[in-house]
Amino acid sequence: MNVVDALIEGVTQDIIAYLVEDRAIEVEEAMIIFYRSVLCEKLLNKITGLYRESSAYLYELLKDELADGKFIQKEI
Repeated sequence: MNVVDALIEGVTQDIIAYLVEDRAIEVEEAMIIFYRSVLCEKLLNKITGLYRESSAYLYELLKDELADGKFIQKEI
């Protein structure tokens, strides 16, 4: 596993853990939510560079996506 893949895996685990904690849901449900999101699609596309962002920032993007029904990357 290269560094980029390790970063993506780490961020993915963090975001799923945030979902479990914030929504009081099971890991399986959190995984379904995350893996069906546009954020996940963008994160897995290494060209976007999202793997360089913090887990907390990416989780905020996911929460916004889930609330608004669309993915919008905010300016930092």
